[in-house]
Amino acid sequence: MSRASRRERLIAAAIGSSVVILFASLWLLQRVGFNFDLLFGPCGLKMRTGLTCPTCGMTTAVLAFARGEVLTAFYVQPAAGLLCSLWVAAAFFAFLTSVVGVYFNFFGRLFAGLKVRHVVVGLLVILAGGWAVTLARALAAR
Repeated sequence: MSRASRRERLIAAAIGSSVVILFASLWLLQRVGFNFDLLFGPCGLKMRTGLTCPTCGMTTAVLAFARGEVLTAFYVQPAAGLLCSLWVAAAFFAFLTSVVGVYFNFFGRLFAGLKVRHVVVGLLVILAGGWAVTLARALAAR
C-alpha cells in the first residue's frame, strides 16, 4: 500500500460514487413503482424456444441486488450476482482510496497487465457460466 495522489483519490471517488448512485437509483425506482418492463421487451429466444437466453434474469437479479437480496440475485442469474458483487467490491476499495487516501499497489500491477481482450473473455466466461446455470434450471423444470 502507498499514499494515493490527489488524482487517484478523485478517480476513486468518482468510481465509488457511481456505483452507489447506480444501486441507490435502482432501489429508489423500485420503491416508487417504476416498471422496468418498459425498458426491455420480452425475451425473443425464450418466446420462440422456451429456453432462456444468456441474459435472461439479469434485470431481475440486479434489481434484487439493489434491494439487498443478494442470495436472490445469485439464484436468479449467477452472472449478474457476481458482477454486482464485483461492483460493490470496487466501490469499497474506491471508498478506502478516496476517503482514507490509501492506494493498493496490487491494483496498479493488475491493471498494468490487463488487456481489453482479457476483460472481454472474462465477462464472456461469467456470462456463459450464468447462462449454463439458468439453462440447466429451465431444462430441469420441463
